[in-house]
Amino acid sequence: MTAKTADLCDSRDDARVPDLPLRDYGGRIAFSGRISTISTFEDNSRVREAVAEAGNGRVLVVDGGGSTRRSLLGDNLAALAVRNGWAGVVVHGVIRDTEAIARLDLGVKALGTCPRKTEKRDQGLRDVALHLGGVVVLPGDWLCADEDGVVVLADPG
Repeated sequence: MTAKTADLCDSRDDARVPDLPLRDYGGRIAFSGRISTISTFEDNSRVREAVAEAGNGRVLVVDGGGSTRRSLLGDNLAALAVRNGWAGVVVHGVIRDTEAIARLDLGVKALGTCPRKTEKRDQGLRDVALHLGGVVVLPGDWLCADEDGVVVLADPG
């Protein structure tokens, strides 16, 4: 599904829009795909695990608790996501290496940036329900993103 987020909000009563101040960092501004989720805090072990797998056009949604102290995605993991076919990564937290990420064919949205890497404690949960910006995001939902924001749908129709 390639649709404008504003059009989805106009045409779908079930469109969920997380109330988060996400910014664009990837080389691809508009992207969409089935959602895979991660819940973690200042540890990107599960992010590395996920992007190392075949993405098949999915979007990885990472709930980092909104922390701005440790980046959950950098250029190496973003490049791995591209190589493995992920459409995008949305981070409720921060990222780093933004100049390199901007050159990749990957949608990346995050709250901001921080140069500090995470500690690797092998923590976090994959494919769990997330509560982001006042909406529930479930694994298998559909995410559509563009310059206007992010829309989550249960079924892209």
